[in-house]
Amino acid sequence: MSYKVVIDSCGELPAAYREDARFESVPLTLIVEDEDIVDDDTFDQKSFLAKVAASPNCPKSSCPSPERYRQAFDCGADHIYGVTLSAELSGSYNSAMLGSQLLSEEKPGKKIHIFNSRSASVGETLIALKIQECEEAGMSFEDIVAQVEAYIDSQNTYFVLENLETLKKNGRMSKVKALVASALNIKPVMGASKEGTILQRDQARGINKALVKMVGLIVSELQDGEKKKLAISHCNCRDRAEMVRDAIQERVQVQEILILDTAGVSSMYANDGGIIVVV
Repeated sequence: MSYKVVIDSCGELPAAYREDARFESVPLTLIVEDEDIVDDDTFDQKSFLAKVAASPNCPKSSCPSPERYRQAFDCGADHIYGVTLSAELSGSYNSAMLGSQLLSEEKPGKKIHIFNSRSASVGETLIALKIQECEEAGMSFEDIVAQVEAYIDSQNTYFVLENLETLKKNGRMSKVKALVASALNIKPVMGASKEGTILQRDQARGINKALVKMVGLIVSELQDGEKKKLAISHCNCRDRAEMVRDAIQERVQVQEILILDTAGVSSMYANDGGIIVVV
């Protein structure tokens, strides 16, 4: 049986998967001031971060249209899957659902399922890899959907941001709290709720202490780590990502650790120096 995984561009695909016809990234569009920036292979992280830093306004994103998703789903594969960033953070999931409905009306009987990652960035990446694992194990479409939904339920997302400006600008952190955090060099340790909303898990003074607290949370909450893949995405700070990887590996065993650069949407949320970990 053939399959295709369509992932929105908030999820970072490893380089090998970008050349694989079974995987397709559907780009969101980022808006800084009046400029539209497509989150595809043309995305320039350095230029984008400079534009965000220079703007007093919050960068925004617009999700792919239902028609763009319909086009991505319209293929010869027997099983088609969509993976989107949290429906609580973007309209991408609803747009993908509409796109799948459009194709189902046009071509009844197509087996399509859209996964709401309830995460973002490498959370989506790991879901795409889980789909591949299940497909290559020869599982039925229905069993794959059930297993991957259970996998999403078990996922945990953690992140620490060097720069809180985007969270402040988009109202996810009050100006007073952001000002105090900035003045005292307090870095929140953030995470995703089971519903896919952003919540604060802890905080520390200074980025390194916050990363240590994040690693502590990961280690204390990880179950059956030797059976799990862990992924780290970083916004312009690979050394920091490798430091987090090494700190985790010193304390727990995991099956594999991936490190990826944040693409456009994840760069918008994480901002310069941000680290995201999903397991």
